[in-house]
Amino acid sequence: MKQIQKLSEAENYSAINLGRLADIKDYILQLGPEVKIPGKVFGGQAVLATGGDFSFQVFAPGQETGFLHTHKSHEELYFFLAGKGEFQVDGVVFQVQEGSVVRVAPAGRRSVRNNGDEPLIMLCVQYRGNTFTADDVTDGVILADPVSWK
Repeated sequence: MKQIQKLSEAENYSAINLGRLADIKDYILQLGPEVKIPGKVFGGQAVLATGGDFSFQVFAPGQETGFLHTHKSHEELYFFLAGKGEFQVDGVVFQVQEGSVVRVAPAGRRSVRNNGDEPLIMLCVQYRGNTFTADDVTDGVILADPVSWK
């Protein structure tokens, strides 16, 4: 089973390497003694994220989630990085492909499948819904310090 590589960490950051996107298929997410999801890895805990989580997942041709799921309070953004497939929310099925982005509210009943002939690679970002406000748009601060790449 593939392992996350820690790159660097200090007070204000942490960095990991999950490997090439093509190799995400080598991860196995163990959710319990009987539940193993091949080709899925969560990374939020590994980078010490405090406001959300993320996962990469690779679906081989013909592979699907195999279940519907919802969340109690987490909204999700799904970014499709390669391949083609189908996504469904609340019974509505639509096509996704490289470049597609899907947002699903916590109560949305969701699932995904690869009905194409190449791997479908997905990045999912999960965070508490209904927390981003107009003030958050101006949260970034551009510093006057010069950039140095030593």
